[in-house]
Amino acid sequence: MQDSPSSCPLVVGIDVGGTKSHLRALAGDTPVADHVRPSSGWRPHDPVAAAGWLAALVAEALPAGARPAAVAVGGHACETPRQCAQIRTALQLHFDAPALVVGDAELLVPAAGLDKGAGLVAGTGSVAVGRLPDGTRVQVGGWGAALGDEGGAAGLVREAARAVWAAHDRGERPDALALGLVAALGVPEVPALGAALEGASDISAEWGRHAPAVFAAAADGSALARTVIAEAGEALAALVARLDARGVPVDDVVVAGGTILAQPALYEAFTTALADAVPGARARPLQVPPVQGAVALARALL
Repeated sequence: MQDSPSSCPLVVGIDVGGTKSHLRALAGDTPVADHVRPSSGWRPHDPVAAAGWLAALVAEALPAGARPAAVAVGGHACETPRQCAQIRTALQLHFDAPALVVGDAELLVPAAGLDKGAGLVAGTGSVAVGRLPDGTRVQVGGWGAALGDEGGAAGLVREAARAVWAAHDRGERPDALALGLVAALGVPEVPALGAALEGASDISAEWGRHAPAVFAAAADGSALARTVIAEAGEALAALVARLDARGVPVDDVVVAGGTILAQPALYEAFTTALADAVPGARARPLQVPPVQGAVALARALL
């Protein structure tokens, strides 16, 4: 006779993304909650505030009186083991249950049902993560739109603007990429792009939302846009190569993120570059929500 859901441990997995957060809770194989909400208010560099935010999310999503037996969280901008450990410690003050906090990109490998491999995210930003054979976490990239995030939406827009400015300085007429960025940013001409980009209050989000203009320009025949996309694919492959050079197993590279999975041109550029940068590495687009990885990690805690 099978156990009833009420007799099975309640496991909670949470994926806190840069834009939205997803909580999934199960008792055995029975769904108890599947809740999505904006990530506004998430403050991963303040462990107490982050733990309080997570506890409020759990209370909001679970039925009254439900108590988790284990909680696992993949958190956007949880960048170091120390930071994750501090949030976990603070979170356990809210729940009398085992807890684990990792970076959100670390959900990809377990979400794909794998025990080892690399996770690559190219959404608004970009980052790659993996673990050494001894379990040590390694992260590369993820430096934000001002300094890095090549291959993410914000980085694509930044590099597209640079390409357009360089073409303008060479005296070239505006092509489809230049015209697309001018229209997307609502400015009258190419020289005004700089002020428009610098005026963003949240550069990752505000730059990133203009990335479709880059892909549209490439489809319209812009050589500049196609070069930007090809170089973005190379930059993402370089992240995997850095993990490989540091000893992380990268035979399987689980790929997620709204930019790379929604844009075949970028995914093709990445896989082409990956074949050159790390022969033998296989890209695997994630077919399930990353929160599945958090659920798997929560179950492992039991």
